[in-house]
Amino acid sequence: MSTKNPAKVVEKLHPHYVTDEKGRRTAVMLSIREYDSLLEDLQDLATIAERVNEESVNHEDVIVELKNSGYLSD
Repeated sequence: MSTKNPAKVVEKLHPHYVTDEKGRRTAVMLSIREYDSLLEDLQDLATIAERVNEESVNHEDVIVELKNSGYLSD
């Protein structure tokens, strides 16, 4: 699961609901894989929120910088 359309993420979950004696949902159980994926998505969203006001960098400038640093060949 990645941070895409939230409705699509929910469609891929396979929750198991814990209910009380009246049938009311009181908790949700997810597989470890789904849980870890949700935590990763949450961390990604938190990072995006932290960086929302950061200045963007032009793609061409990044390419030049990577070439100058030796991380990208000509």
